[in-house]
Order: sequence, then C-alpha cells, then structure tokens
Amino acid sequence: MRVNLLCVGRLSLSYLNDGCAEFAGRLKRYLPLSVTEIKEHKTGRKQDLQRIIATEGENLEQRIPAGTFVIALDQRGKSLSSEKLAELMNDHMVRSIPEWTLLIGGPYGLSEALRKRADLVLSLSTMTLTHQMARLLLLEQLYRCCTIIRNEPYHH
Repeated sequence: MRVNLLCVGRLSLSYLNDGCAEFAGRLKRYLPLSVTEIKEHKTGRKQDLQRIIATEGENLEQRIPAGTFVIALDQRGKSLSSEKLAELMNDHMVRSIPEWTLLIGGPYGLSEALRKRADLVLSLSTMTLTHQMARLLLLEQLYRCCTIIRNEPYHH
C-alpha cells in the first residue's frame, strides 16, 4: 500500500520539521510515502474564510489520485484507537487497496466538499490542533500502525 499525505501549508517550526522528517523516514521503511504541500492562504478578515477554505479544498482535491481511499482529518471526525487504525490499514493491505490519501487542511480546516468526498473523516483529537502539529501526530500514528501490524515492540 502507498500513503499520500496532502497538506495545506509548510512546516514553519524546526522541531515539527525534524519530528515529521523522523517519522516519515521511519514510515518509509514499511510503505511508500509521498508528502505534498499546497499553498496556505492567510486572511485577517472573517468574510474571506469560506473563500479560502474552498480554494484550499479545490487545490487539495485536484491532487487526490483516482482510486485511492481518502481520509480527511477533522476534529469532528471519527475517533479510532491506534489499534483500530492499524486494523483498518491491515484490512486494506489484505484486500489490496493500493493507496491511502490523507488530507490535512490549513488553519481554517477542510471544506465541507472534501469531508463529503472522504471515505473516512478521522479525528486525531477532539482538541484543536495546529495543522502542523496534526501532521506530526499523523505520521507518528501511521508509523505506529505499521509496527502494530508487524507485531514490533514500538507500540506498548
């Protein structure tokens, strides 16, 4: 299985960049991984928010490969334990689902159209996380899934 991570914005803090690089490197030992960043739009006015969310959503949607299983990250999504996410990943591997594409929106979240387009809307936490922090947590959890599937000692 291949994993595509589509993200709004770049990592701007060195500790997040280092952490993401660490877990991306670990994850690549198990699965092919691609990370694509799209431009983050900023605003100081509330009336621009919906336009920005829609524009970022369209830019993400254009990059979703055909035939992929789409997972959108959203705090209102479904909560899964690490073990349940690993079960889902393993099930997809067994059923030869070729790839997962995971979507991380910008500071204003994902568009409703993208949430509806997703096969799974997943919550990493009910707390609000920065989109940069969400990327680090997601990469760590994907790595954790692989170690659970292979019954390796990383997951306790």
